[in-house]
Amino acid sequence: MPSKSAVRSRQTGDLALIETLRWEPEQGFLRLDQHLRRLNRSIDALGFLPPADPAMALKLAVGGDEPLRVRLSVSYRGRTEVTTAPFRPEPEGKVWRLRIAGQKLSSDDAFLRHKTTRRDLYETARAEFSSEEADEVLLLNERGDVCEGTITNLFVEGEDGILLTPAISSGLLPGILRAELIREGKARSMVLKPAALLNRRLFVGNALRGLIPAVLLEAG
Repeated sequence: MPSKSAVRSRQTGDLALIETLRWEPEQGFLRLDQHLRRLNRSIDALGFLPPADPAMALKLAVGGDEPLRVRLSVSYRGRTEVTTAPFRPEPEGKVWRLRIAGQKLSSDDAFLRHKTTRRDLYETARAEFSSEEADEVLLLNERGDVCEGTITNLFVEGEDGILLTPAISSGLLPGILRAELIREGKARSMVLKPAALLNRRLFVGNALRGLIPAVLLEAG
């Protein structure tokens, strides 16, 4: 993992940690503890100043009778910002179209393991396809291993029904939903090549939207 001095050398005054949560009127925040644990791990690993009370900042930002998409941002100096927007679930039966980007991730880039505003790699990959061509874009690493989508983790249904998801060692963000499925025995991690995605049921997902059925489209 990068040292605190290495973080400072990357002009982290402009870098922020982010967590995107779902809030439901009857349930409150979904997976709040998991989000806060991941945030705290990143704060410690990257040398950020701890925020005063992110849980309270989240609580004060929500309300009403409609589901919300809530974005928590923590700056390097510990400043907390919370923004909200209406949450719209995917239409029933929606299948996301996936394509593989030419943009590559580096498996030894420790920053990929933290959810930050450093999004240039993902934005470059997403820009390779229009919204009519793909709903999500998958990235590979320098070895050709499948890593993750630009906003989701990937899941492939194995022959035993257990979901397979790319290993952390490939270079990716350990998503909240991904960790939950592994913990519950519904998924396991392993190194995956693009060939492992063929003729299998595919899903992408994150803590905000849950699992979404997907199909991999050929390039071109």
